[in-house]
Amino acid sequence: MKNYLNHTFSTADKELIAVIDELPLWSAPFGMKLLEMINLKKGITALDVGCGLGFPLIEVAQRLGDTSTVIGIDPWKEAIERCEQKIKKYDIKNAQVIEGFAEKMPFENNYFDLIVSNNGINNVEDMKKTLSECQRVSKPGAQFVLTMNLEETMIEFYNAFETVLEENDMQNKIKKMKEHIHSKRKPLDEVKTLLINSSFQIAAIQHDSFSFNFVDATSMFNHYLIKYWFFSEWKKILSDVDYEKIFEQTKNSLNKIANDRGDLRLTIPYVTIDCTKE
Repeated sequence: MKNYLNHTFSTADKELIAVIDELPLWSAPFGMKLLEMINLKKGITALDVGCGLGFPLIEVAQRLGDTSTVIGIDPWKEAIERCEQKIKKYDIKNAQVIEGFAEKMPFENNYFDLIVSNNGINNVEDMKKTLSECQRVSKPGAQFVLTMNLEETMIEFYNAFETVLEENDMQNKIKKMKEHIHSKRKPLDEVKTLLINSSFQIAAIQHDSFSFNFVDATSMFNHYLIKYWFFSEWKKILSDVDYEKIFEQTKNSLNKIANDRGDLRLTIPYVTIDCTKE
């Protein structure tokens, strides 16, 4: 069996948490745009929804300074523990992190002056409930800045994957693939509607993109980012008896593209949305 298919993944693996990059490759491009859009003010209380290993929570706390307080919330226990280690080691006095779900946050109404979420809102179980909670815990006029990658993310892979599924007469799996994409990356218009219905006024939406380039699909499939954060979900689209064959065919198709053009490029389009609570 191929290495990327034989791979297992658990967010409770403390050895994994210990080696994940300080500033994760995936979240850095989103986070830099988010940081540019924040209105920095002294003496505010801020929230990072889906703070994970601590970015941008720790960065926001340091940029706001000691007159402000920044709280992070995430359900990922092991990541929370590492984030707490960073806060302690860096001697950051104005940041704290709690384990919890964005759909039911343990904060009072009208509590935060600023809420940020770096590619976190689109990964919650229930986006509608999460946005309703963000509205509840933010003060009137509070700024809410979020980033999210769009449904066309890695379209080069998904196009090849869909073609292979069609060739194998797996129309039901194509439907499942599209359901997976929608669950992880909702269309921008749908997110805008949810924000407006949650009483957030959208001030600006900035479109950006970056790409992951590989020499071929073999290297792409074995890259840690793909293996840990994408393959576990892609495999769920297929039955156990099919996924080795289907991914091998998909890899071969992508390798042909890489050979023809000189490399394999996965495009990541995303948006940074600046909102205000009405």
